[in-house]
Amino acid sequence: MLAILHKYFESDPYAFEACAAHLVRICLPDTVELDLTRPYRDGGRDGIGKLRIGRPESSVLVDFAIEAKCYGTNNSVRVREVSRLISRLRHRQFGVIITTSWLHNQAYKEIVEDGHPVMILAGKDIVELLRETGLQDSTALQNWLETSFPLNEP
Repeated sequence: MLAILHKYFESDPYAFEACAAHLVRICLPDTVELDLTRPYRDGGRDGIGKLRIGRPESSVLVDFAIEAKCYGTNNSVRVREVSRLISRLRHRQFGVIITTSWLHNQAYKEIVEDGHPVMILAGKDIVELLRETGLQDSTALQNWLETSFPLNEP
């Protein structure tokens, strides 16, 4: 499923950002706002959102930023990408790294050891989210991608 996802967005990795935002909404169902940033000069964030925590009448909104990476499974998200997101997080904000691949050990270690407020959605997590929504096989995934995220042909 990851190979299909990566191949679908390979010609336009920026188009993966909309899919990534959709997956973040599935993972964080109390997201009340989520906007994608422009593809270039986005300040190190591919999306910014607000998560509602608590009951509606007494809830608080927490800001978060998304960094989406559409990489093949042989390419990891490295320290550079993680550091870029972390450096853009403001006070009381958390980050979400979502990737079709995996985090390099050093990048993961930096997040954990330094206690950065960053949630990781790697390839395995994406597959689990897709399956939770009913996309159980490659045909269903391909149909969903073509319907939900049509790509502009060159």
